Amino acid sequence: MGFKKFLASLGAGGASVETVLFEENCVPGGVIQGEVRIQGGSVEQEIQGVSVGLEARVEVEGSEEEYKKNVQFTKVQVGGGYLIQPGAAHSLPFGIEVPWETPVTNFLGHRLTGMHLGVATELAIARAVDSSDLDPVNVHPLPAQQAVLDAFGRLGFRFKSADLEQGHIHGTRQQLPFYQEIEFHAPQQYRGLNQVELSFVADDREMDVVLEMDKKGGLFTEGSDSFRSFTMDLAHFEETDWAGYLHQWLSEVGSRRNWF
Repeated sequence: MGFKKFLASLGAGGASVETVLFEENCVPGGVIQGEVRIQGGSVEQEIQGVSVGLEARVEVEGSEEEYKKNVQFTKVQVGGGYLIQPGAAHSLPFGIEVPWETPVTNFLGHRLTGMHLGVATELAIARAVDSSDLDPVNVHPLPAQQAVLDAFGRLGFRFKSADLEQGHIHGTRQQLPFYQEIEFHAPQQYRGLNQVELSFVADDREMDVVLEMDKKGGLFTEGSDSFRSFTMDLAHFEETDWAGYLHQWLSEVGSRRNWF
C-alpha cells in the first residue's frame, strides 16, 4: 500500500502536489520508488522544478548547546520546465537510490526511537518553493547488520536509543556528513559495563563496525570508554560467530581492567 503526502496548494487557485511511495520499506543499497502527482489549479502555472530526496534529522554539537537540524543526503530531480494547465493532472515517477550508509530505522518489527528519516519533496513554481514534510520510510538492516544486532540480543543487551550525529568517524569509509549511534544497555553478566554504542558504515562490498564501550563510573573513578572497529565482508559475514566475537572482546577488556 502506498504512502501519500500532500503539499499545500501553491497559492490561491494554484496547483496541488501529492507524493506517493509505492513501498515504504527498503534496505541500504536499495531503491525507493514512487511518483509525484501534480494537479493543476484554476490558473496556468509554470513548474520550474520538482525534486525528491532522503532527509534525516541530525544532532549537532554547537559551541554552547546541542541542537537538531534536517539534512538532505541524497536528491533526485524528477521534472520541471513546463506549464501545467488548469485542472490538468501530471505524474512524475521517480526512483531514489538509498545510500549504503543510510541509518537503520527499524529492527525486529519496531521503529528505533529517535530516528526521523524519510522522503522530502520540493516543487519550484513561479519563483516560489514549496517543500513537504517527511514521508517516513522504514530502513531495515542489511543481513550483515542484522547479524551484529542479533549477536547483541543473544548476549542479553537491550536496546536503549538511537540517534544521528553530525561529523565523521575517523578511520572509516564514511561519506555522509553524519553517522548513526545505536545504544544498548549492558546485561548483568557484564556488571562493570554501563552501555555499548554501535555504528555501521557500509558500502557495496564491506562494512565498518565501530563499538564504543562505556564503563560505569565508580565512587572514586570516572567512566572511561574503550573502542573497537572491525570490517565485515557483506558476502561472507556468516562465517563468523559474532556473538562469540563480541563476548570475547568484552570479556578481555573487562578482565584486563578489572571491570568484571
